[in-house]
Amino acid sequence: MTPDEYVEAVLDLVERIPPGRVMSYGAVADALADRSGRTSARLVGAIMSRHGGSVPWHRVVNSAGRLPPGHEREARARLRAEGTPLRGERVDMAAAGWSPEEGM
Repeated sequence: MTPDEYVEAVLDLVERIPPGRVMSYGAVADALADRSGRTSARLVGAIMSRHGGSVPWHRVVNSAGRLPPGHEREARARLRAEGTPLRGERVDMAAAGWSPEEGM
């Protein structure tokens, strides 16, 4: 998979995350690892930072449920509007985490 194909695969996967659910950067990387050979949560974060504006970027958080840095207020508002389970300032990962194997 070329770097451009990986960017598209990340964005396609993020587009599939249902409203009210989230994935961590690492979970996105893990879900694509077999096809891409890449396993970097940081790379997924960089892709989301550069190219994520056209997908539901607010549904990708860190593994502790922290919202995208610098965009916490907007992400929180979007997640609340979707009914995403929150615990204080973070997403409740146990309740809101999603995997592509679950389907939609």
